[in-house]
Amino acid sequence: MSGFVLSVRQQRLSAQVFNIASIVAVLIPPLLMLWIAASIFVYASLIHHPNPRIADYLVPAGYRFYGLVGSLVAALNFTEQLSHLLGSNLTMWLTVWGLAILVIVPWGLRDIIRAGHETWQDLMVPQAEFG
Repeated sequence: MSGFVLSVRQQRLSAQVFNIASIVAVLIPPLLMLWIAASIFVYASLIHHPNPRIADYLVPAGYRFYGLVGSLVAALNFTEQLSHLLGSNLTMWLTVWGLAILVIVPWGLRDIIRAGHETWQDLMVPQAEFG
């Protein structure tokens, strides 16, 4: 039976990529809307990765990111009230951005580092035979 090998490097990157992109998107706000759309495809492809350890990094990253996005949608429905409470629109947006950074960056960096220190092994994936 033939197949292909997923290298240690490929698996490590698969475990880290969702966190890396989420951090970049939160730190560079114009990328956030693009990442919301692209993250769905990344998540859907990685959740079915042959190595189940990838999901152990992906699922918490997804909870953090999609939880943050859902919370922002709910909170920003009250933009006028939040702006009034915080003093201005700018203060409100900076507060929202700061909270996003506090949620995504430290936990994402922690998982990126954890995946980098994990002992990965090459994985032989058998080729599916249709016939």
